[in-house]
Amino acid sequence: MHVEDLLRLESLDLTLLWGDGPQLTREISGVTATDLEDPGRFLQHGELVLSGLVWWTPADDEAKAERFVAALNGAGAAALLAGEETHGGVPEVLVDACRRHGIAILSVPVHTSFRAVTDSVYLRQWGDLSRRPAAPYALPENVRAELSRLLADGTDPDTLLTRAVAHLGTPPAYVLSATGRTIARTPTAGPLSVRRAAEALTATTTLSVDPDASPYGQWHLHLPDPGEAPPRMLHEIAEVLAQHRRTRLRAETRSRAAASDLLALIDTPSNPAPAPLRRALQACGLADQGPYTVITVHGPADDDGALDALTEALRHLTGCGFAVGSLPTGEPGEATALIGARTPTATDTATGTATGTATDTAADTIATLKNLWVTLQSRNANVPLHAGVSTPAATPQDLKGALTQARYALTAARSGKTPGTGHTPGTRHTPGTRQAGGTGEAGAAEDPSPAARITAIEDLTTLDALLTGIPADVRTAFGIHALGPLADDTNPSYRMLLETLDVFLAHNGSWARTAEALHLHVNTVHYRIQRVEILTGRDLARLDHKLDLKAALLCR
Repeated sequence: MHVEDLLRLESLDLTLLWGDGPQLTREISGVTATDLEDPGRFLQHGELVLSGLVWWTPADDEAKAERFVAALNGAGAAALLAGEETHGGVPEVLVDACRRHGIAILSVPVHTSFRAVTDSVYLRQWGDLSRRPAAPYALPENVRAELSRLLADGTDPDTLLTRAVAHLGTPPAYVLSATGRTIARTPTAGPLSVRRAAEALTATTTLSVDPDASPYGQWHLHLPDPGEAPPRMLHEIAEVLAQHRRTRLRAETRSRAAASDLLALIDTPSNPAPAPLRRALQACGLADQGPYTVITVHGPADDDGALDALTEALRHLTGCGFAVGSLPTGEPGEATALIGARTPTATDTATGTATGTATDTAADTIATLKNLWVTLQSRNANVPLHAGVSTPAATPQDLKGALTQARYALTAARSGKTPGTGHTPGTRHTPGTRQAGGTGEAGAAEDPSPAARITAIEDLTTLDALLTGIPADVRTAFGIHALGPLADDTNPSYRMLLETLDVFLAHNGSWARTAEALHLHVNTVHYRIQRVEILTGRDLARLDHKLDLKAALLCR
């Protein structure tokens, strides 16, 4: 592997600060991370040097950076990768020193860990070594030959992992998913709970199998005892597992295409004919009898992040089958899944089991997903991951309605509001603002952070919850037209009337309690409500008109 190869890895997002042809074509022999001011005696020729620049401060003179780079040059370092996190960037004096000594320097952004760089280097080196018969391997030749045969035969990951470490005495070893699901383990490795496995992902003895995978689709090789295998050998084993994963991805791509065809059939103006729908379900390995549940997710808009996230979440449901794909009318970053019973011959790629009945109920499915969602979101904390879940569809002909429900619930989840909360009666507040522990006239608490949410249709049990599933522009238009002139927030008099209306409705139309809550005379409340009725054209003695204005307030 050469220095220039690092710049081609989009997952690392490295930036070349200085370096030209001769420097970029240097071969990388290994990686060393250091924050020593003079690391020369610890470096080997051709190594890539990672430094967080803790050894340097803005008050230091130019000579300090000069000594550091001179040590790298004297040891024959291939290049310097400098982290941006400590100083918010890479000091110019360090770039100048690298230029004088002929050492390529690349900056490492805050969101790229040094571990990701190290993993990428060693995994790429495995690919280079596999094309060089004379190159040294950490894995014995007979083990490499056996693993190659197992890969060609399409063996399961448990067998592959066990044989990869058998020459070491078969120590405990795991392959874990991004959310702590155990994909494979050796016979000597005891079962891990999802919580413990998720914690193991951050251990120093855990290695990413394929750094180019999405955060949700990543696999991790974990050995509880760091002394069981040399680091280079672990990287070689990880590359074998990465090849197995890529083979499975090709099959998964075909499955997603079949699922997308099924979803396109469901997402039509009229219900599809029974025969094509039955064939599409069977092509996805799903039974042609319900119940079914539909879930729609919105996440990263690039690549297959949302598809990977939804697939990983559903693989925790061991008692049912699923098909994950994209709707033809879906937004970028949207993925949809149909959950139901497997056909008697369908085999789940994650567990290798087959069944003709779904043992997970809809309530089990929703509970499992909600418990998992925080962990799933943490895999890519910068992009909120929202989901909407339908009620069970009893038959294939009910799937269109279930899809509509899931998309409605997704809109509610993305609204940024926690439905079902109302302000405490008697609390004085100004419409158009959010109150701690209350909601003002909108009846929903605004979440200050873009937290991920999973919302099921069954969660929408109140009027304000129901309204969160309506598109924002429709809610706004309804509020404006129903409230008439009162929708003008720039008019202080109208804001006062809206506040009175909100408190009046919150106190079930009680004149006395409204007056008490607003510290007003009852006659003043009567006058203000009469003004509201005139400006909106509504009669607040009528229940339907009260509901109209309550909905309008909730839509603001």
